[in-house]
Amino acid sequence: MKKNVTYSISDLAKHFDVTTRTIRFYEDQGLLSPERKNTVRIYNDRDRVRLQLILRGKRLGFSLAEIKETLKLYDSTPDKKIQLEYVLNVINTHRKELLEKQKDIKRTLADMKKVEQKIIKRLETLNNKQRSHS
Repeated sequence: MKKNVTYSISDLAKHFDVTTRTIRFYEDQGLLSPERKNTVRIYNDRDRVRLQLILRGKRLGFSLAEIKETLKLYDSTPDKKIQLEYVLNVINTHRKELLEKQKDIKRTLADMKKVEQKIIKRLETLNNKQRSHS
């Protein structure tokens, strides 16, 4: 029989390379709910997996509301199909937003290059005029 493994907040913080404040923030948001013995938080494997899902969601650009919904589906849906479809939909939405931002960044960089080239030409013209007057 497998022994119930527990973790302290500092254990999880070290394992996932986050601050204890971050973990407490996720608790305040209702994303984690460890057991407590007096003022000591005691996390179990379920909490560890939830934290891993939260951090993965953040890396993928999920909002806290989207993460909360994913976890809710993870907890309440025996058929993981609904959860997977929800996550896939959120990923596709974020991908579209990122591709649009990428286009905007490329346009902005192209505009900056044009302005930079105009400024360089103008400076060269001004420098040449100064040399010719000297």
